[in-house]
Amino acid sequence: MNILKSEKQEMVIGGLVEGSSIRSIERMTGIHRDTIMRLLVAVGNTCEKIMDTSMQNLTCKDIEVDEVWSFVGKKQRHVTMMDDPNEVGDFYT
Repeated sequence: MNILKSEKQEMVIGGLVEGSSIRSIERMTGIHRDTIMRLLVAVGNTCEKIMDTSMQNLTCKDIEVDEVWSFVGKKQRHVTMMDDPNEVGDFYT
């Protein structure tokens, strides 16, 4: 199994955090998009474990959140009547 060096992993995660697309990170780093996705899943799983174990019994009074816009499949202006609106177009998280 080929394992990315930590410097490459940091570049990929840094690009994702800054909002770069997976394909643009692939072009910038030369790392295949499937490898980027595997790294993203691994980091996400690790973050989930950390949050599940360390963020318990919190006494929060206020929680501030922000929405994140993205598109799936195609941008909203390209969605047609034939497309399922739950499958493609603009999505907010």
